Amino acid sequence: MENTTIKMQGKGMRVPLYSKVSDLFPTEKNKGYEGNPVVGVLLNGVLSPLSERIEGESTVEEVRLFSTLGRRVYRRTLTLLLFYASSIVYPARALRIAHSLGDGYYFQYEDGESLDVGKLEKVMRHAVSESMKIESIYLTHEKALDYLSKSNSKETIELLMTLNDENYRFLKIGSYMQLYTEPVLEDVSLLTLWELRSYSSGMLLRYPQSRSIKTINKFADNPLLFSVFEETRRDEKRIGINSLGALNHKQSEGEIEEAVLMMETLQRKKIMEIAEKAIKKEEVKVIFIAGPSSSGKTTFSLKLSENLKVLGKKPVKISIDDYYKPRCEVPRDENGDYDFEALDALELDLFRSQIDALTRGNGVHIPSFSFKSQKRTFQEKETVMDEDTVLVIEGIHGLNPKLIPSLDGKYIFRIYISALTSLNLDSSTRISTTDNRIIRRMVRDNRTRGIGALETISRWPSVERGEKDNIFPYQNNADVMMNSALDYELGVLAPMAMPLLRSVDKKEEEAYAVARRLLAFLSFFYPINGIHVPSDSLLREFIGGSIYQAI
Repeated sequence: MENTTIKMQGKGMRVPLYSKVSDLFPTEKNKGYEGNPVVGVLLNGVLSPLSERIEGESTVEEVRLFSTLGRRVYRRTLTLLLFYASSIVYPARALRIAHSLGDGYYFQYEDGESLDVGKLEKVMRHAVSESMKIESIYLTHEKALDYLSKSNSKETIELLMTLNDENYRFLKIGSYMQLYTEPVLEDVSLLTLWELRSYSSGMLLRYPQSRSIKTINKFADNPLLFSVFEETRRDEKRIGINSLGALNHKQSEGEIEEAVLMMETLQRKKIMEIAEKAIKKEEVKVIFIAGPSSSGKTTFSLKLSENLKVLGKKPVKISIDDYYKPRCEVPRDENGDYDFEALDALELDLFRSQIDALTRGNGVHIPSFSFKSQKRTFQEKETVMDEDTVLVIEGIHGLNPKLIPSLDGKYIFRIYISALTSLNLDSSTRISTTDNRIIRRMVRDNRTRGIGALETISRWPSVERGEKDNIFPYQNNADVMMNSALDYELGVLAPMAMPLLRSVDKKEEEAYAVARRLLAFLSFFYPINGIHVPSDSLLREFIGGSIYQAI
């Protein structure tokens, strides 16, 4: 038997050519979920399943279940298991993964009919107890379309019709098959910790979170967020785009310009509706806007201000970022890094005193903070509110009641904004909201600050930690939620992001794995020329060319 050399954990060793990666970890499978077993590897830097074959000299780095990449493998396998169960319980019905919701994914059937969660869960639990195997197989274009037609997988058919490759990799469990997009486990025996529950007209598949990896948290509903996703789905049906295949088809048929205009018009309409709702609260003096990184808060606040002017108000825009402390005074997080997302990173006394003074009718000189020089300056002209003035305050802490606890709630209107991606690759593979925001930020960071993809990706875990502590817990304090995602945007961002992602070197390990995964995902998109993006679009905040001079 021919052998080859691999490097694992810094040591070289000889292994049989074409052997499975799982053979390198013979004792890991017996550990069970709580043993934090190896669930995948970085094979030559790319996240790969344990079922992968070693085809030559390689580097192999283990990926454990409780790691960021390992949890992704777990969740992807869990969704596959639900689709398998659905093929058994409801073979004639088309199941769709709709979007994320809290600590789970929301699924619904296309026909809108009722479902029996108990029956689905029973099949899933039985598959786990039987340690059902997951195979990776290749189908020709014709055989893939034939199978998908019989299984009523219309969105996947539409996607493959825009790819037109010779063959495709599929995952197979029992008699059910699904297009391969990311690594999964070799079998489902590790899938012991999850919850399936009815929700609205569908169901939620819940999984462990990073901060409570060995338990399922108590269910916390988020009806406002759910309603925004559902509204977005209705808009997508109106435009005729319910998956990536449909978006690619619009591009190839020369219909993308009309689709872009419809999406932008709908977003403008929603911003006006939010402005109208805000001023209906007659005593409102302050509008707070908050959301996670790369949600488009800056452009949204400017567009909202325009609409407030149309409605007879005098908006004064204030950025919470201008109240940051100098870097040397910013607290550090558990890893010793500066915690810019912490509330204590702000000069709270200055902020509170100025907002209090303004709402009482007194004048103040609004500050501006330079992150480059770490210095604060103040506007020469004094700002004073009259009866028509509304403060539009934008920043990540805008929904936190601790930001300015003395301000009477009757004067406040709160808006939560995020890029809540609801466009899917197909019915079984969602596009992550987080991935969308990373790509937005990567393109903007490179354009405005000369920052490469490596730095953006490497910083992201810290950004996410800050969001989990300082933004997401307060999102239900909002009076309204705004979805800033545009279904066409990744088609525009992909040609800009892909060269940046290719610049990430293999030696960067986890960052390289993320870059390769994003490259593979973006390769599904037909590129869309940025010329179609209106100059007032929120997307311009990231790609440049915005009509708003402040960006």
